[in-house]
Amino acid sequence: MMSHKWRVALTLLLVASPVLASDTLRCGSQLVSLGDRASEVLQKCGEPVSRDVLGYKRSANRREEFQVEEWTYGPSNGMYQYLRFEGNRLRQINSKRGN
Repeated sequence: MMSHKWRVALTLLLVASPVLASDTLRCGSQLVSLGDRASEVLQKCGEPVSRDVLGYKRSANRREEFQVEEWTYGPSNGMYQYLRFEGNRLRQINSKRGN
């Protein structure tokens, strides 16, 4: 069984963490996952609060470039969700508590 000290330390660590990463995001009764297309996310989660083009990234073989975009959803229960798309595919989901 986990000692009280360890539970407190773990709780403080999680609360102090400014950004939490995840592989999935729940939008109502729908679930989006890393690798999903932007159109799938838009269909399941609706229009984001904002969309920002962060720049362009070269493919591993350096033959093509693709756009990198960040979509913001929220706040929902005080949390913002930041979805990063690379080449129209969801590559990262981060959550951060709003101010």
